[in-house]
Amino acid sequence: MQSQLPVYVCGEIVRGFGRGSKELGIPTANLALEAVKALPDSLQTGVYYGWAKVNNSEVYKMVLSIGWNPFYKNKEKSVETHILHEFKCDLYGRTLKICIVGYLRPEQNFDSLEALIETINSDIDKAKLLLDSVESKQFIKTDFFAKNE
Repeated sequence: MQSQLPVYVCGEIVRGFGRGSKELGIPTANLALEAVKALPDSLQTGVYYGWAKVNNSEVYKMVLSIGWNPFYKNKEKSVETHILHEFKCDLYGRTLKICIVGYLRPEQNFDSLEALIETINSDIDKAKLLLDSVESKQFIKTDFFAKNE
């Protein structure tokens, strides 16, 4: 388990590889490289859950992947956030604030795209349940999210 959680990160949403929405059917908001590099070195790669806010939106549940995505063999470490809310517009250039409150699993490779999608959907289901806890909900009301951009 990650002892240094929660971790708060804020950064600009940038274009990723375009795989989340198109290939996986699971859109992600990708943080700019500066925000990725600002993460604590001790934060291991893997899949996490927590809370997200885009500009002045409400705070929503989210699941995120931190790492190199072995299935896609990324060259740069990335933070890809799947916000559990459907936005009706693209989010590029907006500010994403995330509060990482829990760890789900280590980064892993997959034999097929179908296995990857199935595991991501399982991660989403687990995160929804874990974020319904009183312990997790306390992070919604922090000063980090109270200040609007």
